[in-house]
Amino acid sequence: MNRILGTTDGRPDPNSGQVGSGVVDCAVYAGGRRLPGDFTPDEALKTACSRDDAYVWLGLHEPSQPEMAAIAHTYGLHELAVEDAVKAEQRPKLEQFGSVHFLVMRTARYVPHGEITENSQVVETGQMMIFVGEQFVITVRHGDASELGSVRADLETERADLIEQGPWAVAYAVTDRVVDHYVAVADQVESDLDLIEEGVFSRDHASPIPAIYQMKRELVEFRRAVVPLQRPLAMIMAIVPKRIGKYFRDVQDHLTRTVEQVSSFDDLLNSILQARLAQVTVDQNNDMRKIAAWAAIATVWTAGAGIYGMNFSFMPELTWKYGYASWWLIILIVSVLLYRVFRRSGWL
Repeated sequence: MNRILGTTDGRPDPNSGQVGSGVVDCAVYAGGRRLPGDFTPDEALKTACSRDDAYVWLGLHEPSQPEMAAIAHTYGLHELAVEDAVKAEQRPKLEQFGSVHFLVMRTARYVPHGEITENSQVVETGQMMIFVGEQFVITVRHGDASELGSVRADLETERADLIEQGPWAVAYAVTDRVVDHYVAVADQVESDLDLIEEGVFSRDHASPIPAIYQMKRELVEFRRAVVPLQRPLAMIMAIVPKRIGKYFRDVQDHLTRTVEQVSSFDDLLNSILQARLAQVTVDQNNDMRKIAAWAAIATVWTAGAGIYGMNFSFMPELTWKYGYASWWLIILIVSVLLYRVFRRSGWL
């Protein structure tokens, strides 16, 4: 019997022989260490139940409905939670079904890009669900953000004392990784906002309004992932054992910092947008003043041509020897005077 192995990025291994399987890894932990051997989900639970200090960590990546239903039957998961885990369209929340707690989080990762345009993707979000039972923890991941392979490796090699404390310790490690990614995304988004702000006040290359709106949409998506998680984390503090609660308090502190950052980003982006709109209005007013100034200068020429284009037989200047040259001189002098007046007033 072969365990379904996972790749380093958290996806099912194509060489595992289980085509289409959502199981990334299935392990039994006892006494702070991983028990040797390969386990199917059924075997893992039987092994864990045969020992008082053992539990199962089953990792899934985008499981199918039939596969999730089979696991739910083995582990006694509620059908409503199973439906949420498959569809992955939930807000962050914490629910309890009997002795099983169901935690939903939204994952986030920063998408590198050259410059922000109206089509740039800045933040990519996914979902992370955690079922925590007395002798098992099941993680269900949707999307590419917050892979768990490195979390598992870190717990197994460097934090045996933590993994020994049971399923809630694993839930903490996963939650901590998700929130750490929030912090990293917030720092990188802050750098993008600095560039946008510089562009708005740059005369050479002003940030276009569609790009600012796109950044605002991306920030709203990130906010939907971060802010609603505050309540589930606060509820967890009243559920977990005290020895695990101190770890979750640290996660809560990091989340609070990120929420404050996101709120400040929203205010900053609104200010940037208002500044850019004000600049557009000022530029339009400047253009209108220039057009009006040149129109006033052109009116002098139009007026002169209109007067002498009336074709009257008796006009004093028509028979004057210097009439034509004088007309040109007067028109040019008036035009130059008007140009200087408009130039001094800032209209040209």
